[in-house]
Formats: sequence, C-alpha cells, structure tokens
Amino acid sequence: MTDFRDRERAEEAHFALEEETAFRILARRNRLLGEWAAGLMHLTPEEGDAYRKAVVQADFEEAGDEDVIRKLLGDLTGAKVDVSEADIRAKLAEMAIEARRQLLGEV
Repeated sequence: MTDFRDRERAEEAHFALEEETAFRILARRNRLLGEWAAGLMHLTPEEGDAYRKAVVQADFEEAGDEDVIRKLLGDLTGAKVDVSEADIRAKLAEMAIEARRQLLGEV
C-alpha cells in the first residue's frame, strides 16, 4: 500500500512540475511577443517594459491565446503598424519555440 501511495505522490508532483513549466513557458512566450510588438511600435524602453507586462497580464483574461492575439492586434493596428492576425499567430508560434528553448535549453 505504501508503494502505491508513493507512486501516487510522485505522479502528483510530476504533474505539478509539468503544469508550472507550461505556465512559465507561456509567460515567457507572451513577454517575448510583447517585446516584438513594442519594437514594432517604437516604444521607449520604459514603455516597452510596461507593455511586455501588459501582454503577459492579457493572457489571464480567458483560456487560450485569443485574448493575447486580440490585444496585440488591437494595439498594433492602433499604432498604425501593418500587421495581420496571421502574422501575430505566426510570431506566437515562433516565440513559443523560443520560450521553450530559453527555459528548457531545447533547440
């Protein structure tokens, strides 16, 4: 019985670690997206820092990526940057790979 409980605790710990890692990757991805968008909008370093944080915060509005895409598309369009939703989705995928590489050392 102890072996079963030990295995159960180990699986729970592993699941918790995987969830934390996934959260950190998403937060890093969103920060990188914010950095990209801030550059396109020619924000000052201080404005860029605040913007990166705002993009990370936007991801807490609803499940999935639509809230982040909506924020970026609205902000970039408002700043008269010629960017499409497809461009943002492509950059989102690219930054997800980069965030994973940065946090886990994977290529």
